[in-house]
Amino acid sequence: MNWSRPLRVHLSVLVVALLILTATPIIWMAFSQGRQAAILAGEKHMREMSLRLIEGYRNALEGGHEAVALASTVPQLAVAPPGDLQPKEQFFLEVLRSVSNATSVYAGYPDGSYLQVINTGRDYVRQSLAAPAGTAFAVRLLAHAKDAGTVSTLRFLDAAAQTIGERPFERTNFDPRQSPWYQTALRAGGPVSVGPYVTGTLKVPTLALAVPLKGKEGIVVGTNIHLQTISRLLDAREISPRARSYVIGSDNNLVAHSDPAVMSTILGAWSGGGGAGMRSLDPSLDVVAGLRKDPAYAGGGLAEADFAGERYLVQMAPVSVSGLFKGSSVAIVVPLQDLVVQANRLLVRNLMIAAAVLVAGVVGSLMLSRVISRKLYHLADEARRIGDLNFAGTDAPHSWITEINTLGGALSASRRAIVQFALYVPREVVRRIIDPEGGAAVRGRRQEVTALFTDVRDFTTISEQHSPEEVVDILSAYFEMLNTVAEQYHGTVIQYLGDSIFVIWNAPVADPQHIENGCHCALAMKAAVDRLNETNRKGGRPELFTRFGVHTGPAVVGSFGAIARQQYTAMGDTINVASRLEGLNKEFNTSILVSGAVQSAVADLFDFRAMGMVHVKGRSGGIDLWELLRANAR
Repeated sequence: MNWSRPLRVHLSVLVVALLILTATPIIWMAFSQGRQAAILAGEKHMREMSLRLIEGYRNALEGGHEAVALASTVPQLAVAPPGDLQPKEQFFLEVLRSVSNATSVYAGYPDGSYLQVINTGRDYVRQSLAAPAGTAFAVRLLAHAKDAGTVSTLRFLDAAAQTIGERPFERTNFDPRQSPWYQTALRAGGPVSVGPYVTGTLKVPTLALAVPLKGKEGIVVGTNIHLQTISRLLDAREISPRARSYVIGSDNNLVAHSDPAVMSTILGAWSGGGGAGMRSLDPSLDVVAGLRKDPAYAGGGLAEADFAGERYLVQMAPVSVSGLFKGSSVAIVVPLQDLVVQANRLLVRNLMIAAAVLVAGVVGSLMLSRVISRKLYHLADEARRIGDLNFAGTDAPHSWITEINTLGGALSASRRAIVQFALYVPREVVRRIIDPEGGAAVRGRRQEVTALFTDVRDFTTISEQHSPEEVVDILSAYFEMLNTVAEQYHGTVIQYLGDSIFVIWNAPVADPQHIENGCHCALAMKAAVDRLNETNRKGGRPELFTRFGVHTGPAVVGSFGAIARQQYTAMGDTINVASRLEGLNKEFNTSILVSGAVQSAVADLFDFRAMGMVHVKGRSGGIDLWELLRANAR
C-alpha cells in the first residue's frame, strides 16, 4: 500500500491532533469554572450599575437643590414682577442651562405675583405650551400692577434668549401662594422638597425643591424636576433586559419607574389626584417595602427575594439630598435567572473562542504546510526552468526553514553555472547536454541545414585605428545585435570568428522553414547593421559594412573535438560553400549572396538578382549565384 501523501496532509493531521489533545482539558476547565465566575461577575456588575443609577438620581436632585440655594441669595429676586424683570429672567436662564434635569425655575411673591422660566427642550413641554417652532425657553409672568390690573402672559424665547412670540396666559386664577411648594417652604423657613404633585402651568407630575428668599419674608424660589425626567435616569437594562428600577417614597408608593408603561400609569395616577393605589403596578414593591425595614438592606445591601414565582436580586439605597426627600429610596430589581443566562452566554462565548482557536490552529497548520509545500514546489519549478534553460526568473526567495534555504542555494549555484555555460555553447545544445536522456542528441549526424556566414569589410583597418578596448566594445554591441536577430528567426549561433559569426538552421532544433528563416534573418541583420551604422556616424564611431553568405544542403552536425574538450558545430561542403559565398560579396560589391539551392527553394517568397555561375575555391563545379534583395509583400 502506498502511504505517500503531500506534506500538508501529514503536517495538518499532526497539528490538529496536538491542538485537540491540548484544547480539550482547557475547554473543560473553562466550562466548569467560567459558570461560577460569570455569576459572581454578574452580581458585581449589578452592584456597580445600581450604584451608578442611584448616583444619577441623586445628582439630578443635587443640581436642583444647589440652584435654589443660590437663587435664595440673589437680591434682584426681592422685587416683585414686573420690577427688575430682565435680570430675573437672565438668572433663571443661566440656572436652566447649568442644571440639565431641571424643567423650570420660578419665584412666588406675597402679593400673588409669579415668574417662571421653562426649559422647552422636551417635546411634551413644547406640546403642552403650544410653543412655536424654534422655542428653547418660555417665560410665564403673573403680575399685579396698580394701573394695569393683573397681567398674565406667556413669552417664547429662542436659544439666544430672543423673543419669538408672546400671548396672554389663560389661567389668570393661578395663585402661587396656594401651591404646596410655597406654603411648605414658608412653614419650614428653609429648603424643602415637595412631591410628587401636579404643576399649575404644565399640569404634569413633578418633584419640587423650594427655599425662602433670605432676608425677604413671603418670597419663595423653587425648581421643578418632572417625573418623566426622573424615569429616564432609571434605565437598568444594561444589567439585563428584564431588570427594572424605581423610586419609592416615604409612604412606599411609586414615584418613578424605569418601565415606560408603568411610568405612564404613574403619571396618569398623579395627574388624576394622587398616587394612592399604585403599589399593585409592580409585584416586587411589597417585598421591597419589607426589606426597607431591615438596616442590612435599606442602606445598600444586596438581597435575594422570591416574588411572582421567581428568584430576584434586590439592591436599594436612600437618595435624600441634604435632608430633602427624606425616606425616598431607589430600588434595582434583577431576575436571578437573567444572571445565569448571562453566565451561560459567557460560557458559550468562551466555548466559541476555544472553537475559533481550534479552527485557527487547523487553518494555521494548513497555511504552514502550504507555505512549506509552496517553497518545495517553487524549488522544483526552478529546477525544471534550469533544465529548460529558462533564466528569466530570480533566485529562490529566502525561507525561515534552513534545509529549504540550503536546497535553494544549491539550485541557485547550479543555475549560475549553467547560465555561464550557456554563454559559450548554444542554448539548445546545453539543454540537450543536461537532459539525462538527451546526451546522444549532440553526437555528429548528417542532416539538411541552412548556414549563414557574416564578415565585416576592412575590419583589420578599423582595429588598427582604435584601441583594443574600443574594438571589444564595438564588437560586443555588434554581436549582441546580430545574436538577437538570429534568435528571433530561430537560428543557432554556432561560433564567433573574429568579426564574423556562423549561424545554422534546422539543428539542433528541427525547423521545416529553415531556408525561409535563414533568408529573413540575413535581411533583418542587414537592416539592423544599417541602423547601427547610422547611429555610429552620429556618434563618431566606425561604420561596420557587413557581408552575408547563405547556402543550404547536407552537413554533419554535432559535437567534435578531443575527449577532454569538444565543440558543437557543423561540417561539410555546405558549410564551406556558405563561407565562400560571403567572401564573393567583395568581388560583386553586394551585401547578401545566396546559392541557387536557396533561391529555388524560396523563389516565390523573396526577390533575387541573378549573378550567374561562379567557381569557388576548393570546388570543381560552379555555383549558381544570386543576390538576395528583399522579401516579397504577402
